[in-house]
Formats: sequence, structure tokens, C-alpha cells
Amino acid sequence: MFNPESPPEFTTSKWLNSDKKISLKDYKGKVIVVAVCQITCPGSVKVGLPQAARILKSFNADEVAVIGLHMAFEKFEQQTPDEVQKFLELSGITMPVAYDKPNGTQLPQTMKDYELQGTPAILIFDRQGRLRRHYLGAVDDLRIGAEVMGLLMEDPKSPREMSIAIESKLHAALTDPEEHQHAQDGSCCGGHHHHDHDHSHEHAHGEPGHVHGPGCKH
Repeated sequence: MFNPESPPEFTTSKWLNSDKKISLKDYKGKVIVVAVCQITCPGSVKVGLPQAARILKSFNADEVAVIGLHMAFEKFEQQTPDEVQKFLELSGITMPVAYDKPNGTQLPQTMKDYELQGTPAILIFDRQGRLRRHYLGAVDDLRIGAEVMGLLMEDPKSPREMSIAIESKLHAALTDPEEHQHAQDGSCCGGHHHHDHDHSHEHAHGEPGHVHGPGCKH
């Protein structure tokens, strides 16, 4: 059972845009934003990856780490590590990207471990390494920026009560993204896989939230 309080390391076959293997623990003390993508997914290409590039430019690298997670669960022959690397180079994407370990025709390993449902998706980890947000589909830059800023306000050793208090303020201030349509084409690829985390998805409880963007239905 997936535990957002102690999420596992990504299981990768390769790291792209990096000359070494990267661990989530390498970024402990920072807020981590992970753009989950597929290069054959229109939502990833048009929305998810460009948004990650904007986030990378907007925050100090000493405080916020931005990385990608490419998980091919379809069209495998078009999404080999070499093809993904070519796409990254042509698109000018410089952030490190983890290539999820394939499982034949089954779901790739990290997708399975994190119970992810499709692409594009965003994972946001706090300074203590806990998974605090999981969005599926297109989400406004402003909302992601607010989420990141909220987590940056927390001290790396802050007690759980402080996390819950900040979650409550964010929950009160931000509207539900499913209630508003976005201008971008945030079409999801996947979104039909079983997802049943053993925790509350309510923001106010201080637990990681799983929120769907427009167009992502089950």
C-alpha cells in the first residue's frame, strides 16, 4: 500500500539530462516538483512539460527542485529512452528526467508504486520528503505556484500541526480546479487505472491531495 508519508524512491532504468543517478533524498530540505509525462501524450507536450520549465525558471534552485518522470504505459516503441532524450533536446528541456523502469506490457514500476493514473500529472513533495500533492491533468500555474510557496513557508523540521495549518489556509483560499475550465488543452492520457491511497484526499487534513484537472474523468 502506498504511503505518502514515506514515498519510495523512483525506480528508473535511466536518468536523462543527468550524468548521474538521482535520488529524491538528494533534494531533502527542498520542495520537489515532479512533472509526470509521456512524449506521446498531448497534455504532457502542450501543458505539463512547458509548465515544468516555467516553474524551474521561477524558483531558486536552492529552495525548489524541478524534475521530470517519464512513464511509458502505451506506445512503447515511440517512447524509448533514446526517443525521449531526442525530444527533450529538441524541446530545450534541461531538467533531469527519470525514465520509469518498464515492466513489459504492464505498468512501469514507479507508476505502479505510486498508484499513478495517467499523464500529465504533477507530484509535489515537501521539505521533509512527504508527497503532499498529486494533480492529474492541466492545473493553472498560479495554483501550483501557491502550493509551492505554501510548502516553502514550512520549516524542514516543522511539526505536523504547522503543516495542517498551512494546508487549511490554502484550502480556504484556492478554488477547486475541477470547477473551472482551462484555456490550454490539458487532455489526459490514461486516467483509467485503479487509484486508492489509504489516506484522506482533503487538503485541510494535511495529507497529500489527489486533484483532477479538467477533462480527466474515471
